[in-house]
Amino acid sequence: MRYIISAVLLVAIHIHCFSQEDPKTISTCKITGIVIDSTSEQPIEYATVSVFKKGDSKPVNGMITDSKGAFQINDLKPDVYSVKIDFISYQSKTINNVVLTNRKKNADIGEIFLSDNSKSLQGVTVTGQRSYMENHIDKLVFNVEKDITSQGGTATDVLKKVPQVSVDVDGNVELLGNSNVRIFINGKPSAMFDNDLADALQAIPASQIKSIEVITSPGAKYDAEGTAGIINIVLKDNKSHGINGNVTLSGGTRLENGSANINARKGAFSLNASLSGNAMLPSTTPSSLNRIATDSSGNKTGLIQNGQGTTQRTGYRAQIGAEWNITKKDDITVSISENEFGYKTNGPTNQQEIIYAPNSTGILNDISTLRTSNNNFTFRSLDWNVDYKKTFNTEGQELDISYQQNNANHTTFFDQQQFYTSSDSLFSGAKGNNNAKDRETYLIIDYSQPINKKVSIDMGAKGSFSNIKSYADYYALDALADVYNMDVSQIDNFNYNQNVYAGYVSATYNISKDYKLKVGLRDEVTDTKADNSGIEAGVIPSYNTVVPTATLVRTFANNQTLKLSYTRRLERPRYRELNPFINATDPTNLSAGNPLLKPEIGHSVELSYFKTFTKGGSILVTGYYRYNVDDIQTYVQYYTSLAAGDSVYKNVAVTTDVNVGSQQLAGLNIYVNIPITQQLEIRGNFNGFDKYIVSNIPAEGTSNSFNYRSNINATYQLGNDIAFEFFGNFNSVRHEIQGTFPSFTTYNFAARKYLFKKKASIAFTTTDPFNKYVNQPTNVSGVNFYYVTDRKLPYRSFGLSISYKFGKMEYKAKKDDHTDENNPDDAN
Repeated sequence: MRYIISAVLLVAIHIHCFSQEDPKTISTCKITGIVIDSTSEQPIEYATVSVFKKGDSKPVNGMITDSKGAFQINDLKPDVYSVKIDFISYQSKTINNVVLTNRKKNADIGEIFLSDNSKSLQGVTVTGQRSYMENHIDKLVFNVEKDITSQGGTATDVLKKVPQVSVDVDGNVELLGNSNVRIFINGKPSAMFDNDLADALQAIPASQIKSIEVITSPGAKYDAEGTAGIINIVLKDNKSHGINGNVTLSGGTRLENGSANINARKGAFSLNASLSGNAMLPSTTPSSLNRIATDSSGNKTGLIQNGQGTTQRTGYRAQIGAEWNITKKDDITVSISENEFGYKTNGPTNQQEIIYAPNSTGILNDISTLRTSNNNFTFRSLDWNVDYKKTFNTEGQELDISYQQNNANHTTFFDQQQFYTSSDSLFSGAKGNNNAKDRETYLIIDYSQPINKKVSIDMGAKGSFSNIKSYADYYALDALADVYNMDVSQIDNFNYNQNVYAGYVSATYNISKDYKLKVGLRDEVTDTKADNSGIEAGVIPSYNTVVPTATLVRTFANNQTLKLSYTRRLERPRYRELNPFINATDPTNLSAGNPLLKPEIGHSVELSYFKTFTKGGSILVTGYYRYNVDDIQTYVQYYTSLAAGDSVYKNVAVTTDVNVGSQQLAGLNIYVNIPITQQLEIRGNFNGFDKYIVSNIPAEGTSNSFNYRSNINATYQLGNDIAFEFFGNFNSVRHEIQGTFPSFTTYNFAARKYLFKKKASIAFTTTDPFNKYVNQPTNVSGVNFYYVTDRKLPYRSFGLSISYKFGKMEYKAKKDDHTDENNPDDAN
């Protein structure tokens, strides 16, 4: 595999240094540019670009923009031209007096900003809005700036509305029914998502997010990690010239956050910086547990718990970046960010342990106790990256080199004490601390080469190097002496190294005007070593994963697309799933990682149909099938007695992750966007799937269930400045191999008012205003035990959000470095 990577690197560098073109293929003259949405500042794909000779009404050439909004019109003769850009629901725009001469053969007209198509006719306003969701060839894009109810919330609130995505009340994310989702920020991985995904997402304010990209069938260029696919969170920036930015402040009864962005661009150089922070006000969650367990002799033990935990979360993110257009064809981008998030939970729990006589003839013992506990978690990381991009004269030929490093520290701490209720005397206690350092390094090279007008090739290589060093200690209380003594036998040193070497090649073939085929092959070699002081040190065998991908796209008249795709992917165990540290916050319900987890392998087939309508509506229907082997799931085991070092836990349930067996998902996802009137628009998403799990644990057998998730979003526009929105979300009961996890219903109302010519806005949001709690009942059964839990999660909230945009934006064409200095003709 190392030889393959080396060969790919040498080929790419050779092409970069020595690539030449046949003079016959070089266009006489050309015009280039980028088409951008003036509101979201995102590139517009499929916009029509037409070139006219000055004074003519018939175009001499034209094309549609690519996924980056870029276009390049070739085969033009020296003359004076006008360039017209059209796209549905946008105002057309024409750039006049574009001059091409024998001395200036290339004209770059820079960034062309299109605005929503709004015009007034006899007092009646007719507005064409861009869709919340855009369907690109390889991904879905959800435009966050058009969302109202997520304002003042977090990334979790934004994801709830994204087509094909569902999020439960704890922030756990599913993509088409699968929770093994790979999350990126601005197209790059971050250690914060590898450690605790749900908490990491709640640390990113919604006000910082520009868009969400969903990739359910990634091509060979993408990492093979994540059997569900990839979600890319694109943060706000602005590539316009000048100095500009925005500030958002939100306050409420449950969540408070703030964010600020500033961007500065002058000529070939730009700087950007952002700072955001959020805090969840302390909230108390009542909970209960009722467990019945049976030992090998048939004796039963009952456990009843009633308690409450008060939780507080905080987080912040600071980022600074720079971009330098060294030449017209060479760009360097540098960025560095610091991320921190964490939570604190504490509270009392009343506990009753009942030991029943054999054959349930009576009660042998009934003990009531009170447990107080604290559980703290903190994560901090420093991420930085350097990217280099090289483009060539041939359209589509490109070289990208990227280096990224993530350095993280995370700490988990718990302590608990137990008292006899009858005498209020302390009889037991423990505390533990787990510190870990995580260093991840990525080196990536990608190269694209068009062969001819119909065929293009992509190839590349990637090295990922991860090292985690974890240290955990444990202290047991000597109640008589009232001191904590270190339990040396439970000190745990966990060292984990994972290196991934990857190479890929893919080809895109435009079979005809209506058919496009993209096939690829990726190979990833994973070398993993785990050393744990508490168990016999061992080496996890290396493994090789071959990932084929294929996508066939068929386009039809009237804006219709049909896409069929297949991919093979894997899910590597993450640090928290592997770390054997025992969290004994509740000594009757322990949790620990499993360092011997194997990777999960998944196969995915999708067939999707997408259509847009002339009045702005759209429909996306996706049928899918997923098959995973060595499926990783949370698993609970019961022990009448469990020794851990010098400590012995009685009547205890241990939660860990195991390779439970195989899982199959077959489902249908339907997304619709319906403009009922010029003012009222309704969007809805439904995902229903059949889940079939076959366990390799003999006692568990199989599980077959139908699950569904649905939501509806309605927006009403009152004039140009006021909007109202409703969002409702429902998830059915989730079925797993050991039981069922709760369904839930949530809903939001929001109103937004633009001020100062849309430079500022104020929004009011509320979540579940008529319900204080969302009830979360769970039923789990395993070998010799079953239990029922219920949590009352405080979810009701009211909030106010204020946002302001500032600065001057200058829309200028890029300087053409190939223009003769003695003849600096203006492209415009």
